[in-house]
Amino acid sequence: PRNCMVCGDRATGYHFHALTCEGCKGFFRRTVSKSTGLTCPFAGSCKVNKAQRRHCPACRLQKCLDAGMRKEMILSAEALALRRAKQAQRRAQQAPLQLSKEQKELVQTLLGAHTRHVGTMFDQFVQFRPPAHLFTHYQRLPIPVPVMPLLVHLADINTFMVQQVIKFTKDLPLFRSLPMEDQISLLKGAAVEICHIALNTTFCLQTRHFLCGPLRYTMEDGVHAGFQEEFLELLFRFHGTLKRLQLQEPEYVLLAAMALFSPDRPGVTRREEIDHLQEVMALTLQSYIRGQQPRPRDRFLYAKLLGLLAELRSINNAYGHQIQHIQGLSAMMP
Repeated sequence: PRNCMVCGDRATGYHFHALTCEGCKGFFRRTVSKSTGLTCPFAGSCKVNKAQRRHCPACRLQKCLDAGMRKEMILSAEALALRRAKQAQRRAQQAPLQLSKEQKELVQTLLGAHTRHVGTMFDQFVQFRPPAHLFTHYQRLPIPVPVMPLLVHLADINTFMVQQVIKFTKDLPLFRSLPMEDQISLLKGAAVEICHIALNTTFCLQTRHFLCGPLRYTMEDGVHAGFQEEFLELLFRFHGTLKRLQLQEPEYVLLAAMALFSPDRPGVTRREEIDHLQEVMALTLQSYIRGQQPRPRDRFLYAKLLGLLAELRSINNAYGHQIQHIQGLSAMMP
């Protein structure tokens, strides 16, 4: 968290052109609106911090101005009332859509299947012979990473994740209702994308590590395994962008369902039916987002998620090339 430029308390954003806390924002508005002359009894040398900010209004005001707060940005009482009325009107026009009964049931079905098969899979990675350096308590020393055990471990957890995703989809009546060849085509296309949507829940923004039970995976592990840095940068940037949106679990599963029911996957026969299913998922996701309490990140959230799905499609294609590249390297190993 960032600190207030006036008193050092936790800042809540930019107010009147400076990064400040709510307390200093309110103080500045009140003091400037009163427009009374303030003088410091100690020649303007008072310390202004979280504990002592109320002791000397004159020094606090001066520090506000020094931090860059601008008097001309304070709205008059009338202008403020008008702005609040407009905001309320706008919120009323964008009244949250309530999920219909069918949509609620769909979300519950998706969540149930997701919890059973995908939600707990990351804690199980530890069963697949992880090299010692992957454990979070392990002191990473500048010694060579054992490449072959790492490759075997990553291949094993990749297979395991895809198996869990298949179980997840088989638990969805809408997916099971499709012909078997379409189920196979959709899974071939979406399995990696669904794995990464789920994997995002384990991504730590601060360290850029994936934390799966007692294990942690870093970009360096990807490099050691033979993935190209350019691809890894693209992948980690995607995970950072998605994680910053702070999605709730229903939003994650609806996003995964949209990736699953993609009518343009190679080999799909019932395109119209699958297109309709994707639309059902998309409308449910839109309604769910709008039905939540307003969150600052919600502005254009649905549009951002569509953009990220397109980005994930590119990553999926690049991933296929990376695997071929790694298999080529492995074949050359003694």
